[in-house]
Amino acid sequence: MIEKIKKLKNEISKVIVNYEEVIEKILICIFSRGHVLLVGVPGLAKTLMVKTLSQALDLKFSRIQFTPDLMPSDILGTEIIQEGPNGRFFQFIKGPIFANVILADEINRTPPKTQSALLEAMQEKKVTILGKTYELEEPFFVLATQNPIEQEGTYPLAEAQVDRFMMEIRLNYPSFENEIEIVRRTTIEQNYEIEKVLNKDDILTIQRKVREIAVGEHVIKYAISLVRRTRPSETDLEIVKKYVQFGAGPRASQFLIIGAKAKAFLENREFANTDDVKFIFFDVLRHRIILNFLAEADNIKVEDILNEILEKTPIKI
Repeated sequence: MIEKIKKLKNEISKVIVNYEEVIEKILICIFSRGHVLLVGVPGLAKTLMVKTLSQALDLKFSRIQFTPDLMPSDILGTEIIQEGPNGRFFQFIKGPIFANVILADEINRTPPKTQSALLEAMQEKKVTILGKTYELEEPFFVLATQNPIEQEGTYPLAEAQVDRFMMEIRLNYPSFENEIEIVRRTTIEQNYEIEKVLNKDDILTIQRKVREIAVGEHVIKYAISLVRRTRPSETDLEIVKKYVQFGAGPRASQFLIIGAKAKAFLENREFANTDDVKFIFFDVLRHRIILNFLAEADNIKVEDILNEILEKTPIKI
């Protein structure tokens, strides 16, 4: 299975330049049964990255382009009246949410009412339409892209919506050398064939194996200590007490540990360690901390808080 994962990364690298670490973190989320939020300005290949990944997975794929006029029924589906031998009847037409891989493109371009249509699906792996519940097929994961909220025409995601994402991964501009390679690849005639590497059974097997990875008690305590220090009422760090309004909940601790297990699996190790926790720490926590008005006034960022927590939290064995 490890060889298949290496081949998967190679297939993606045919199209995507510069984002090896981002791709690894996306795979960690998928193998942890989590969802991903990719944040970056337009033009950083967020959508292309997800589409390329979906091409390398032998799974049903749906792309939902979020726009201001998108309705919940455009995502979930709707019932329509049909004519039959015995008269009229209602038939449910499934929406694009009924797939394995969902690309929620520019998710913050649509109002909160439509954003919330994803809530039940992301958490419960099912949707309810007019009192009827429909199960979603496993594996199921949402890969959403988001433009910076400072841009015009965006709606901030609600806290409950954001918390459903295992990671918020931020994409930066490529280096000079990587941008040269990007321009070279995209300004010539090309037709990359992306081979399908992992199928449904492969991913479900990996998801089970990830949960079998061993993790020491000290790693669990370290992850929980990191999360608890984000909470103003439970921390001893002055920067948190002064600038944080709400810290992260237990879901963050769960994601740190399952993500650490997935990282260990990707590296073909039988045990997860504290370095695995550190590798995903910022991505798991940055969207779960809500700063107060004083932080904005003093130009304090979430990364400043997380850097302090990571630096001041000891590893106890």
